[in-house]
Amino acid sequence: MATILDFALMAVVFAGNTLITAVLTRFFRLQLKTRWGTVVYTALLVPVVLVVTTIVVFSLGVGVDLGSAGAVLGLMVALPMALGVAIDVLYVPAPDEYELPETTR
Repeated sequence: MATILDFALMAVVFAGNTLITAVLTRFFRLQLKTRWGTVVYTALLVPVVLVVTTIVVFSLGVGVDLGSAGAVLGLMVALPMALGVAIDVLYVPAPDEYELPETTR
């Protein structure tokens, strides 16, 4: 039987996966010079990281039994990935919009 604590811990994992996605997407946007590089790295590497974190956390006994692997992938990988990318792309200013100081040397 699932308890309130199980649901709360699962929500923490969901929020953590969303944060990981937003940070990785921002990192790729800052480091890579092409737009397609950012898209490819985000689409290929972020799900791997989210699957690994989900497997590690769920193997520790955190969370609720969702019944199928598809439900786990949808709730703990696909949805946080969509939210994290949307947060970074829509709500955080683009890297080109920041003004950097001139170097003196």
